[in-house]
Amino acid sequence: MNDALTNWPRLAVPARSITGAGCRQHTASLLAGLGVAEGATVVVVHSRSARWAADLARDLRALGLLPMMWPAGGEPSLPDLEQAIAALRPKSPRAVVAIGGGSALDLGKALAALLCSDSPVREHLEIVGEGRPLDHAPLPFVAIPTTAGTGAEATKNAVIDIPEARRKVSLRDARMIPAVAVLDPELTYGLPRQLSLSTGMDALTQLIEPFLSHKATAATDALTAAAILPTMRALIRLSQGEDAGARATMLNAAHLSGIALANAGLGAVHGFAGVIGGQTGRPHGAICAALLPEVLRVNRLACARAGQVMGKFAALDGMISEAFGSALRPAEQLLAGFNAAQALAGLGLEKASDFDVPAVVEMAKSASSMKANPVALSSQELTEILENCL
Repeated sequence: MNDALTNWPRLAVPARSITGAGCRQHTASLLAGLGVAEGATVVVVHSRSARWAADLARDLRALGLLPMMWPAGGEPSLPDLEQAIAALRPKSPRAVVAIGGGSALDLGKALAALLCSDSPVREHLEIVGEGRPLDHAPLPFVAIPTTAGTGAEATKNAVIDIPEARRKVSLRDARMIPAVAVLDPELTYGLPRQLSLSTGMDALTQLIEPFLSHKATAATDALTAAAILPTMRALIRLSQGEDAGARATMLNAAHLSGIALANAGLGAVHGFAGVIGGQTGRPHGAICAALLPEVLRVNRLACARAGQVMGKFAALDGMISEAFGSALRPAEQLLAGFNAAQALAGLGLEKASDFDVPAVVEMAKSASSMKANPVALSSQELTEILENCL
């Protein structure tokens, strides 16, 4: 290939994605297509609430595969990951399947990446480690989301909590994008309303931030611009009651948001959210919901001064107004529209007791997500965002 072509933007996506009600039933047979031979051990990472994991294990055994179940608790921490690797590596697994929310998918993705590694886990982590590329290609990994939020089934990183540092960092490698993403909306039916809105706000944020990112490409713009308005409409419908069509829309929206962030990055919302989540343990989607309107306001002012992406802000305003049909300003619509976004103080966070604002700002500035913000924000602007969200 011409060397010049290797520098052109390319859209990194899972090798295969399947979608539709009931498609999870094909998961076991998909592993054969990934070269997983009969008799191989397959690690099945599952959320504690993922009642479908037992069905998946049964299907794997029917094809002559040996499932090894591994429960995921909350968001994976470095000790959790190291414990799992120590327990599973002697079993010589040949593939990993994860079924559950974003935490289960991140743990499964990290295990697929590191079960073959010869190096200590920390060396591969960003910020707290060296951020080294993987020593070996990951094991085949199949991701089956049961919530519609993180888009982890389409990303090249896994978020790991570092308790002693009170922050979350990424294990990242382009080869970590799952081999197969299985998008079955039936797995999301009946999720609690607040969980649906919280994870949905994460997906919406992950569409908006790549849309505004200075790393956006024509391909990511096509995905995000087409998905933002349907996502808002689906969230509105879910805020009013159970809706199978809205569930399917949100699962696809989360998947597209994962592709978008994997290729165009995120921004200040996620730059802050990783730090605040690591320090407080509050739900990631709820933190994003609380931060998004204020980050949009400050970014809009900063971009206006720089003369950048104002056409995209105008387009976003139009989508918000079309979704809500309200005379409120766009930021106010986002705050009020879902009855889900709220001040950080409403999540039980208080500046004096939970974290030091200047310290959070400094940590957020070094977060990888912050690097794709449409413009570089000053410490003063970042402080203003945080102070106004408290």
